Amino acid sequence: MKNIFKSSLLMALAAVLLTNLTACNKDDGEEKPNAPTITLTEVGHDNSRTAHPGHDLHLEASLLAEGIINSINIAVSQSGATEKILDVSYTEGKYIGVRNTEFHEHIDIPDSIPFGVYNLFFTVTDRSGQQTVAESQLNIIEDDGDEEHEHEHSDE
Repeated sequence: MKNIFKSSLLMALAAVLLTNLTACNKDDGEEKPNAPTITLTEVGHDNSRTAHPGHDLHLEASLLAEGIINSINIAVSQSGATEKILDVSYTEGKYIGVRNTEFHEHIDIPDSIPFGVYNLFFTVTDRSGQQTVAESQLNIIEDDGDEEHEHEHSDE
């Protein structure tokens, strides 16, 4: 009788273990959305990847976040350095709380920034905490007066 009881207990335990091992492993029944995607379409006027101290940086990007955009951060640091010389965040407004959008902003470049080669980091974070970073080189150069500072936009 003891052997039958032990065998039944072992079979029941094996069935429970087997069921747990073969069950789907999903977090609360939901799959995590894909990480955001960023396509930088313009960095600088006419995608020149240049900007001038004391002027604005023209910046455009196509954004897609299945997990809904929670924040956007644009940071600029000199090549090889960790200190940010520009750090702009968007946590509310027309870009936040949507799945996809066209980002278009003119970001002021301080006139105290020295000329040189910089790295631009465009980061999108969704509501589930996933982040994607797009990186571009940015050259801060002297304003020669030839660049057209005012230009038309189809969305205005």
